Amino acid sequence: MLRIGLISDTHGLLRPEATAFLRGCDHIVHGGDIGTPAIVEQLAALAPVTAVRGNNDAGAWAEAIPETARLELGGVRLHVLHDLATLDLDPAAEGVRVVVSGHSHRPGVAERDGVLFVNPGSAGPRRFRLPVAVGELRIGPGGRVAARTLELLAPSAAR
Repeated sequence: MLRIGLISDTHGLLRPEATAFLRGCDHIVHGGDIGTPAIVEQLAALAPVTAVRGNNDAGAWAEAIPETARLELGGVRLHVLHDLATLDLDPAAEGVRVVVSGHSHRPGVAERDGVLFVNPGSAGPRRFRLPVAVGELRIGPGGRVAARTLELLAPSAAR
């Protein structure tokens, strides 16, 4: 079984709670609004990282990060982008099983037309009274996929 850590919208802050949750993952996917290159470096110390650029990622370091990424893990195709509203393909027709996004800061998992859409929420500074959260994918034999999000800090405790 593969464990894929999902994180997004760190905005330059990698909380110790997020690091602890991601420790032991086989791969980490960052859904954009990274904030600084140090975040990717810190995540890469835990596991291989696939990251996409968010609308707040700017500067020379961010130009090297793609706006979208496609990867295959455990025989399962993933498509990663920051803002789901910019999705310009039919994931099911492209053979994509999981779409990972960020941007909204709202954690959630939904399945539509056989495609799992996962937003791990925001793991960085709290915004709009939303929880601080991360997510994970578990990929099992035969390409079975399960996803969940986890609140690291409830809205009232997040800073």
